Amino acid sequence: MNDIDIAEKHKMIGCNVAMHRKRKGLSQLELSLCLGHKSVSIVASAERFYKGKHFNIEHLLKISDILGISITTFFEPAQEE
Repeated sequence: MNDIDIAEKHKMIGCNVAMHRKRKGLSQLELSLCLGHKSVSIVASAERFYKGKHFNIEHLLKISDILGISITTFFEPAQEE
């Protein structure tokens, strides 16, 4: 994998987190608070891959638990509803 592939994977993961967060009816702030952060910056930035910010494995494990979904869901291409 090259850097472009990794960046695209991070973008896909961020989009998947955003999609599943919204499906559960959670705001970025609510998810951030559940993760132990006091602001939306980590979630907002990582969902958009803003300035290269992305979720790490610990974030994804916690988010999958919060949302009640498998962590593998974040690594799959998004399915249109």
